[in-house]
Amino acid sequence: MNKNILVVGGGIIGLCSAYYLQKEGHNVTIIDKSDLLSGASHVNAGLITPSHIISLAAPGMINKGIKWMFNSTSPLSIKPRLDFDFIRWSWLFKKASTHQKVEKSIPVIKDINLFSKKLYKDIKASSDFDFDYQDKGLMMYYQTEKTGEEEWRVGERAIKEGLKVEHLTLKEVQKLEPNVDLNIKGAVYYHSDAHMTPSEFIKQMKNHLIDSGVTILSNEELIDITTSNNKVTSIKTNNREIIADEMVLATGSWTPIIAKKLDLKIPVQAGKGYRINVEKDTGVTIPSILMEAKVAVTPMKGFTRFAGTMEIAGINEKINTKRVSMIARASEEYYKGLKIDSLDIKNARSGLRPCSPDGLPYIGKLSNFKNVTVATGHAMMGWSLGPATGKIVSELISEQKTSLNLTPFNVERYN
Repeated sequence: MNKNILVVGGGIIGLCSAYYLQKEGHNVTIIDKSDLLSGASHVNAGLITPSHIISLAAPGMINKGIKWMFNSTSPLSIKPRLDFDFIRWSWLFKKASTHQKVEKSIPVIKDINLFSKKLYKDIKASSDFDFDYQDKGLMMYYQTEKTGEEEWRVGERAIKEGLKVEHLTLKEVQKLEPNVDLNIKGAVYYHSDAHMTPSEFIKQMKNHLIDSGVTILSNEELIDITTSNNKVTSIKTNNREIIADEMVLATGSWTPIIAKKLDLKIPVQAGKGYRINVEKDTGVTIPSILMEAKVAVTPMKGFTRFAGTMEIAGINEKINTKRVSMIARASEEYYKGLKIDSLDIKNARSGLRPCSPDGLPYIGKLSNFKNVTVATGHAMMGWSLGPATGKIVSELISEQKTSLNLTPFNVERYN
């Protein structure tokens, strides 16, 4: 049965949800409070990451956060504040940061990433799209033996999960990346990963959705939600009232604000990241993570993107110039001869990634409101998990068997 579906949120998760919903024949409307030209979906590293099997809520992460708290250039910054939602999230994050919970989540994270990668390939293979998609893997560059040993342990765990991983010397890396002069000891090379140019994909996806009859309403902010008999009946924006059979909340870091309108608590904290685009030729052809600095480097269509930091400081999109400069300096330390211009640094942008306490996204229907589906909390894997999440959202609303077991992604696991 065709339904009228409202998708709240026009980032990668909302767009992919609309894509699969319209393919099932539903009438879809997307609303977004922005012009759909900014945010985490536009400034991310564009990586598809089956390699990222260790969740953000890893043992020792809280201690690192405390240690780095007052360092304005640290890779992770958790700004303490007297806010109940933040305090609760921090407590839940600490509870989730155990070896047992991380180990349990490894196959879950791997499987949804591999499923999403397959879907990206399917979208690319269709005649509707012509975006850049490169299947070149991901290099984890390290400058100290200690970091290299730690990452290789992760690599060995990934091999047990069936992923192809190699431990490379500097000489072996240079054969694969001959046009850059690297200041590293070696690399752990995950062959499972791929990369894209986010702005290109989003532009093509938006155009395809409009051509397919999807209505996209930008600069529309959800003001109020009307409910009746355990269902959402309509929503009010700053411009209009919209009646729908089903609602999808793909609202990213703003999810707790929207959820409160339904008397729900969905713990999400915004994790701010930054990106610098360098248009001159850097020689980089394989994406990398600069391990000690926690900076991602991605060769994109016409430029190289340097992205990083995780700044948990509430909903604010202010640019911290010290953090941006840290990304530039760290990148220049790893890539000898690289010089990032002050104008590129000045043109840096930020985005807010929605972080759940346990590092797993929320994907599923609400029990109290049977026509509301939630899709959020993807943290640094939002880009990677866009198609998988969108496909699952469509399966739920179309009352089909879901492609994956959704128990680990239970939306109400903290209620």
